[in-house]
Amino acid sequence: MALPHYSNEPSYLLPPNSKDWEGQGIPDFVYGQKDLVVEGIQWLRKAPGILDTLPLSRFDSALCSAWRQRVELGLFRYCLGDLQTRTLPGAVGFVAQLNVERGVQRRRPQNIKSVRQAFDPEQFNFNKIRPGEVLFRLHREPDLPSALQQEDILVVINVSPLELGHVLLVPEPARGLPQRLLPGVLRAGVEAVLLSLHPGFRVGFNSLGGLASVNHLHLHGYYLSHRLPVEGAPSEPLDPESHLHLVRALPAPGFLFYTSGPGPDLEALISKVCRATDYLTDHEIAHNLFVTRGAPPGKTSPSSALTGVRVILWARKSSFGMKEGEAFNVALCELAGHLPVKTSQDFSSLTEAAAVALIQDCLLPPAQAEEVQAALVALMSQEEQ
Repeated sequence: MALPHYSNEPSYLLPPNSKDWEGQGIPDFVYGQKDLVVEGIQWLRKAPGILDTLPLSRFDSALCSAWRQRVELGLFRYCLGDLQTRTLPGAVGFVAQLNVERGVQRRRPQNIKSVRQAFDPEQFNFNKIRPGEVLFRLHREPDLPSALQQEDILVVINVSPLELGHVLLVPEPARGLPQRLLPGVLRAGVEAVLLSLHPGFRVGFNSLGGLASVNHLHLHGYYLSHRLPVEGAPSEPLDPESHLHLVRALPAPGFLFYTSGPGPDLEALISKVCRATDYLTDHEIAHNLFVTRGAPPGKTSPSSALTGVRVILWARKSSFGMKEGEAFNVALCELAGHLPVKTSQDFSSLTEAAAVALIQDCLLPPAQAEEVQAALVALMSQEEQ
């Protein structure tokens, strides 16, 4: 993917060098109701495999121009470039990308032993990053009322990026929050997706045990100019009132939450998702979460219109640390169908069947999966009462 380029880039987001940055405050990106876009977002193609030019938002411009400038400052661990990308033959539609440098250069995961592990200020955390790694602060205008606590969200580069534009959304680092999802942080993630006019800007969360490598609360956000299976995968209600839906399709079954846009619908989604992740965390069940523009629940298809935002939640086996010798590690993007592959050999030889087997090996045993499903259905029903 080519990082979008803009004229009229906001110069206040572009300190000329890292020394100058250290003497400045963090710039605010202020947004309101008018910046959150639901309708009219779609994939445009001139011909198979060729993306049409997409209109991009003020948020896209701010993020991409500041991100590009950090590349010029040399703040990343490696130069990403244009990644080799191919869609694996088969029914799923996996998007595989060769990202050798990330497999070699990324920071080793922290020593995590529990989904509920406390924050440790002695370990690496986002209070220890270089000042230039912060792009800006997300700030909501008063015209976006919410009953949730207002979070001060920093948008920070991921120095070992998956893709161009890869950032972290970090709430008030000084609070020392462990990697456990909070409502205000999830709201920021969903609103970030709504702030982008690019259908391929996604946000996600890895729990401890779900391959989160840093125990300091953060979400991932990045651009990928390819459709993913979870955007339009069909789903079915798990209870008569349709409080919770399940996507059964490959690559992995997941719980589906959907919002048509800002307002009470979005607030209800946030409450439901966080009740579900609280249950999983309290019961030591690792999980991954993916936020993407997508189709409403029901009998949809990969080509369905992107009419709202889908949040997909997967409960999975705990996995602490990186697994060596496998084509990819299974976390939020792999469960959604995006496979960053570590070696050229695996990239050229990987098949859909092999990818599915790797992913399904990380899922809960059937009996435990059924138990979790029943518990979440009961939780969602209580929420509506």
